[in-house]
Amino acid sequence: MHAMVMKELGKPLEWLELPDPLPQAGEIRVKVAACGVCRTDLHVVDGELPHPQVPIIPGHEIVGRIDALGSGVKDLEIGQRVGIPWLGHTCGVCPYCKTQHENLCDRPIFTGYTRNGGFATATVVDARFAFPLGDKGSDESLAPLLCAGLIGWRSLGIAGEGKNLGLYGFGAAAHILAQVAKWQGRSVYAFTQPGDLATQDFARSLGVTWAGGSDERPPQELDAAIIFAPVGALVPLALKSVRKGGRVVCAGIHMSDIPSFPYSLLWEERQLLSVANLTRQDGLDFLSQMPDMGIVAKTTTYPLQQANEALADLRAGRFDGAAVLLP
Repeated sequence: MHAMVMKELGKPLEWLELPDPLPQAGEIRVKVAACGVCRTDLHVVDGELPHPQVPIIPGHEIVGRIDALGSGVKDLEIGQRVGIPWLGHTCGVCPYCKTQHENLCDRPIFTGYTRNGGFATATVVDARFAFPLGDKGSDESLAPLLCAGLIGWRSLGIAGEGKNLGLYGFGAAAHILAQVAKWQGRSVYAFTQPGDLATQDFARSLGVTWAGGSDERPPQELDAAIIFAPVGALVPLALKSVRKGGRVVCAGIHMSDIPSFPYSLLWEERQLLSVANLTRQDGLDFLSQMPDMGIVAKTTTYPLQQANEALADLRAGRFDGAAVLLP
């Protein structure tokens, strides 16, 4: 197999030929057909997340087909297309796992962070954390749904059922979630970097009600806001835009420090919440309804060997939607 490997934090990934991995009991080997490039991958390679496995093969928005089964694997078969998300294993015995909160597991393993991921031609994963995808949709279009789509879906549930929804940072996750929210009958307000007219136009092309800079106030008070951009300074701005009793949800795994702000922004029962990972049930719920939503994921593709270029373009915001690596 071939893979793009992070051998040292903060250094470019290296193109290496490696022995084919063998699945152990309860595992499957997946021949990778597409792997999305997520902002969390940037946090991993930039050393912003603590204690990554090094060396590591990043990537956790994986679509591929099973080409080997470990012992004891049931309900999956050779040749079946599956999706592999960020959460790659949980202990099953901690208080969080026992109360259906496996996303908060005390001893989790994360794909592309603490176990090898999908910036490769093959990967081995825990069979219990592989989602059957069926044969509808292209590998390229499905890959971003495995994190950007799933974490957006969980964030939307935590945001509540309010009609007016603000999305801060209009990248891979927000462009998918805007379509989901519109399908649900909500009005979406898109916030971009100030002056980013191209991304605002892209948001409008997806049917949002309003698009503007993060330094602007929307024309309508928001019932909830979801922050995807890893910028702590957006928290007080979002709190200013939500109504009494409204919610602000921080959806990123990493964010810069939140600056101090007056208590009056939080008062009147506004709520500030965070999202951590996802449960397998989140994935099953989202993927089962996804065909009815009419989601069109906008993707920019790169050969696997150009993973460093894809990460650089993501960091610089050089494309709309999501980046996807194709082996």
